[in-house]
Amino acid sequence: MSDGGRSGSGTGGGGRGATRGRPRSFDRDAALAAATRLFWERGYGATSVGELTEAMGIRPGSLYAAFGDKRSLFEESVRAYGRSSVGAFMGNALEEEPTAYGAFARILREAAEIYCDPSHPAGCLTISAATNIAPQDAEVAAFLRDLRNANITAWESRLRAAQREGELPAYVDVRVLAGYFAMVIQGMSQRSRDGAKRAELAGIAELALAAWPGNGPSAGAGAGAGGAAEPAP
Repeated sequence: MSDGGRSGSGTGGGGRGATRGRPRSFDRDAALAAATRLFWERGYGATSVGELTEAMGIRPGSLYAAFGDKRSLFEESVRAYGRSSVGAFMGNALEEEPTAYGAFARILREAAEIYCDPSHPAGCLTISAATNIAPQDAEVAAFLRDLRNANITAWESRLRAAQREGELPAYVDVRVLAGYFAMVIQGMSQRSRDGAKRAELAGIAELALAAWPGNGPSAGAGAGAGGAAEPAP
């Protein structure tokens, strides 16, 4: 799920302890991109500092000087991912589409394209990196959980606005609807990591949109994903 770049501020502690007055001998942005890709591919817990420095083409001392510790590097990587085209698409859809249905249709359809794009690791970094996190890394798990929950909060806000504007019926539980779409997105991310292709993910996206409640485009019958059924007249 997206959008680490829209949550929090700063660079996640990157640069803590950096030496002053001494130019770096490597491209920091390229090194960060390599770290982001490795975290995306393997997750936080399964990625060692040695593997990071090898992928980034730097020594451990340079990693600590430029980025802080592994956790700081990970948080900066997640935020960099959230600012990229493959990480920011959800927030962009919410901001740019004039209707809530249009925003969620765009999110689901773009997820189907992005999550199985062979040019980068499958799925969503903020979802896949959360697997197999050890108990001692509970703060990392909380960091990722907070990002995912922030997405749901933003989605709920957009759906609530749609409800006020009459796009969604008053009976719809927008919290449940936001959670429903979050589950679909998280499932699409995992399916892509399990080898699902674009056609399957696109079909899942359209099926999810068919559950849109009320009288909007592709509305499902009855309550769909929105919670309680509409009261009978």
